[in-house]
Amino acid sequence: MRNTRALIIDDEPDIRELLSLTLLRMGMDCDAAADVGEAFTYLKDNEYNICLTDMKLPDGTGLDVVRYIQANLPGLPVAVITAHGNMDTAIEAMKAGAFDFLNKPVDLKALRQLVDAAVSSSQLQTSTNDEIDGQIDIIGESSAVLKLKSSIKKLARSQAPVYISGESGTGKELVARAIHKLGPRADQAFVPVNCGAIPSELVESEFFGYKKGAFTGAHQDSEGLFQAASGGTLFLDEVADLPLSMQVKILRAIQEKAVRPVGTQNEVNVDVRILSATHKDLNALVSKGEFRQDLFYRLNVIQLDVPPLRERREDIKPLVKHILSRLDSDLGDEHTSISAEALDKLKQYSFPGNIRELENILERAFTLCDHEKIGTEDLQLQAAILDDEQTGMPRASSTNHFKQALACGSIDAYLEEIEKEILLDALEKDRWNKTNAAKTLGISFRSFRYRLKKLDLDNQNDSEEN
Repeated sequence: MRNTRALIIDDEPDIRELLSLTLLRMGMDCDAAADVGEAFTYLKDNEYNICLTDMKLPDGTGLDVVRYIQANLPGLPVAVITAHGNMDTAIEAMKAGAFDFLNKPVDLKALRQLVDAAVSSSQLQTSTNDEIDGQIDIIGESSAVLKLKSSIKKLARSQAPVYISGESGTGKELVARAIHKLGPRADQAFVPVNCGAIPSELVESEFFGYKKGAFTGAHQDSEGLFQAASGGTLFLDEVADLPLSMQVKILRAIQEKAVRPVGTQNEVNVDVRILSATHKDLNALVSKGEFRQDLFYRLNVIQLDVPPLRERREDIKPLVKHILSRLDSDLGDEHTSISAEALDKLKQYSFPGNIRELENILERAFTLCDHEKIGTEDLQLQAAILDDEQTGMPRASSTNHFKQALACGSIDAYLEEIEKEILLDALEKDRWNKTNAAKTLGISFRSFRYRLKKLDLDNQNDSEEN
């Protein structure tokens, strides 16, 4: 870490010496202050890549240092050192702008990991706004999106847990990935997990891993999600669906920065940044006793709200252009556009399913239209807003479908298998002639070709005469 400098603030000479020696061995230059006043003098006269401060100081607290740095040196990462188990203080510091925290007694390996991340974060400040914006894969230039991008850039520099709230389909995972991508952990793993998709009896082993022989079927050691994400970011999607019995164990893992694999008494240190999201109202769930208040408090250090599509209608046009371009590239030689009337219809639509619904509407229109310009009739917006009760259609029994979807691992995987079977049966019936198979199924040749491409079935030997 050549040409890097740290400021250490602690009133105990032994701690100052220990921290200084550790950072010196990492190749850093160090200054050490015994109180807040001395620290402010150093901060005014020097430039630093990281500041480490104890919480209890003779003439103030570490929070005073954090607030001073936020007001005067916002690009400087500052980490606080707290008494073991005093999470309220650590959370208060991160809410005030602290980069991260360390528990006493200080674990030197954890210290080195924190310093590496902090120095990387301070060096990220040299990137231009255009360079940073180019790495955020969020389409739109509305005021709501510009505000969201600004928040993402700021939060990427921190290690504080972020709770991402927003309706279904707004792109919460995309936001989480952007925070990870722009931060000092970008070169490490981003591990997303849908908390509601893991069977309750497997949650602990999935998150914490297990030792061989811990339970029936545990034929070898397996690392859990926390270990897989160590050094990087763990994204807890739909965190509201975590079983109550598991929430306290997740809380402990986050606070102690360690996990205990199933079947062992030994803890494994993990270094992860926690991002979480849900479309549910966590505050309401806490009030009902359905979500632990202490875990919510730990996850919701910083809250980031993702706006629904109806609050950023000016972004619909660039989103449509982006989605159609992606659909075209899937087929390789299409140049699909949308009529002005159809675009106006989309701008007037409420999009209860947000961007995910827009993608579904355009994909359906893309596959159904027989030409290269999507019109209002291709959008089928009325069909998009009707549910089973509105249509009056009887609901088929889903028992067998439900069981088979579970066996496939997800509903998407199951539906893909069904669609593959239908397409292949049609091709076989019509002697592998795609044009005839499309007519048999009552869909356009373009729609049939797109489905084959999407499901990787487009290499069949067949005749395609029209």
